[in-house]
Amino acid sequence: NRILQKYINTRNPEAEIEIVSNPEFLREGRAIQDFFHPDRTVIGTESSRAKEVMKKVYRALNLISVPFVWCNLETAELIKYASNAFLATKISFINQMAALSDAVGADIHIVSRTMGMDGRISSKFLHPGPGYGGSCFPKDTKAVVSTGERYGVDMSLIKTVISANEKQKKHVVEILVDMMGNPAGRTVAVLGLAFKSETDDVRDSPSLTLVSELLSAGAELRAHDPKASDNFRKIIPELQCFDSSYEALEGADALVLMTEWNEYRALDLELVKAKMKGSVILDARNLLDSDMARDYGFNYRGIGRGNRLKVT
Repeated sequence: NRILQKYINTRNPEAEIEIVSNPEFLREGRAIQDFFHPDRTVIGTESSRAKEVMKKVYRALNLISVPFVWCNLETAELIKYASNAFLATKISFINQMAALSDAVGADIHIVSRTMGMDGRISSKFLHPGPGYGGSCFPKDTKAVVSTGERYGVDMSLIKTVISANEKQKKHVVEILVDMMGNPAGRTVAVLGLAFKSETDDVRDSPSLTLVSELLSAGAELRAHDPKASDNFRKIIPELQCFDSSYEALEGADALVLMTEWNEYRALDLELVKAKMKGSVILDARNLLDSDMARDYGFNYRGIGRGNRLKVT
């Protein structure tokens, strides 16, 4: 933004145009709620005129005592990048702890819940899964690395986070193959295509990696997502998508749960059992009651719930 301000001033020194950095911290699916009830509002400007204008813009939030952070352009921009990079780091961290939990026989739910009791850590973003996706975390972590390279600063931690996240997406495929063997000629039901619930966004969704790898391996896929099927099929048009989760389960040898939609938490396991041909359930979001799933005769595995990969 400072570069843009210099460009404007150079082209037209008389122009009364001020650049303000006002990063948003909105979650997809909850943007309106987050806009009107933010944790903080960050405004980067060194212009008293622009500051007064922004105060008027945000007058309604001032009435409910939202914390305002006034800073220069660079600080505002780095606050945004640093925030998302840190949250991405928490996700990659807990996913690696989940892999360790599987290896040693620990339960990541108890581990993460107890970690979150520590006020210095917080319980937010300590939920293991198939990796992060969407429009923000992948873009912003790469932007932090790129900015560091431009200024000669080693961003090795964020580089590792990016690498770990890509490995986590592939790790889901590895677990499934460990459970069901070679997927060639087998039918796999995939429930959840969006990168998270309450959105139709499939950008960098972990399901893209899963579906691509399984199709390349010769598996037949049947998928469902309450909102994201159309967008997903724009990227992978050969994927079969169905109107209901139970329809997608017809004749499946294995089920993979990839997005934390509430309707998947409430699956009728008796009906799931009747629809499926096989008994493999890979719960990449830890949505189901593992004991109940096993009581119904499923070969169930979650992420970080003490399930060891076979040693070959």
